[in-house]
Amino acid sequence: MSPGKQASKGEAGAPTAAGARLERMCRRVRLSRLAVCTAIAAGPIALGIAVLSGPATVAAAPSTKPAAVPAAAVGADPAGYAQLFVGAWLRSNAGDAESAQARLAQSMAADVDLPDRAAAAHAALQSVTAVRSAQLEAGAWSVTVAAQYADGRLRYYAVPVATDRRGTSFTVTGAPAVVAGPARAEVPKSPYGVTVPDGALSSAVAEFLSAYLTGAGEVDRYLSPGVNLTAVSPAPYTALSVQQVSAVEQAAADGQVPADGTTVRVRVVVEARDADGRWPLAYELALKARSGRWEVAGLKSGTVQGGGAR
Repeated sequence: MSPGKQASKGEAGAPTAAGARLERMCRRVRLSRLAVCTAIAAGPIALGIAVLSGPATVAAAPSTKPAAVPAAAVGADPAGYAQLFVGAWLRSNAGDAESAQARLAQSMAADVDLPDRAAAAHAALQSVTAVRSAQLEAGAWSVTVAAQYADGRLRYYAVPVATDRRGTSFTVTGAPAVVAGPARAEVPKSPYGVTVPDGALSSAVAEFLSAYLTGAGEVDRYLSPGVNLTAVSPAPYTALSVQQVSAVEQAAADGQVPADGTTVRVRVVVEARDADGRWPLAYELALKARSGRWEVAGLKSGTVQGGGAR
């Protein structure tokens, strides 16, 4: 075959191959359009399937949002663990390492020696209470534990405790240290500086607290509309007397009940009685004036409105 004919044949073959590839691409585009149109007619679920299964492939852009990393547990306070350890440690003895208390203490602090008490020593441990926790650094705590003895002695122990990153595992890392107890905090001046004399307000609080603590009458009759307080049940006391009433607002000390809607805050010191003796108690109340009488609008002394039996 002459060189001219060979050139002519090569030139003709190239467009033919290119045309075939172009035809295949056009066919895929037409099929993709047909699949999408059909999916639109069939509904949103079919459209999603068609888009995902179509011949064209689109790479998703990488997310710039960093992957979530589990944070260390917040509030993993080992106070209870340290309290349990000190109780077991104080009740154990190196001379009886197989006792239940000794085994418990060693399981919580394998590297801490047990105390070696004299045979005549009185255990007399009455109670153990964690009174303070301080996180020194990540995973390292110091817990102060108070040990009270039946003879009136009180000792404080500082216990070093290590925690894992998630705050689910604890280990006592060293022997307890006897330390001084917490200092007494400065108490701010009480806002209840107004003395409330005998009168309508003091009578209202006395009747309410009697119903609340002794079951003498219904609590609801002393409450403002919309307030829900449940009496302590069963009633813990048989009698109650008011010792002192003081208030924040001067309106509480006026002889007359003020205009409707006037609210005052009071602190009531009472003496409750039962078969075991007399008990000094204190309550903080809010009272609101309505129709010439004082009604209880809230009880602040560590209780929740609307609760059940306490």
